[in-house]
Amino acid sequence: MAAFVTLAADVELEQGRLASFELSGQRIAVANVDGTFWGLDDACTHRQCSLAEGTLEGAVVTCPCHGSRFDVTTGERMRGPAVRPVRTYPLRHQGRVLEVEL
Repeated sequence: MAAFVTLAADVELEQGRLASFELSGQRIAVANVDGTFWGLDDACTHRQCSLAEGTLEGAVVTCPCHGSRFDVTTGERMRGPAVRPVRTYPLRHQGRVLEVEL
């Protein structure tokens, strides 16, 4: 059974911004879209570039390396060269604590 665990204890992430956090050796990108936090693998499925270093427009992140685009709410690939979606994670943001469900 999956459970929520603390990803970060003191989070301030402005709307329209991305950040990367590490949990047990795994990088998880977090996007703030209109006050809602979304979690996804922080590695583009094309060449493993950090999506948190990309740009966020609405709910779509653009990879900084080759321009692949993904919907942060579903992980769906919107544009290549990536051909696979990215994995997403349910998040809870309570106060300044950010939790992820694994």
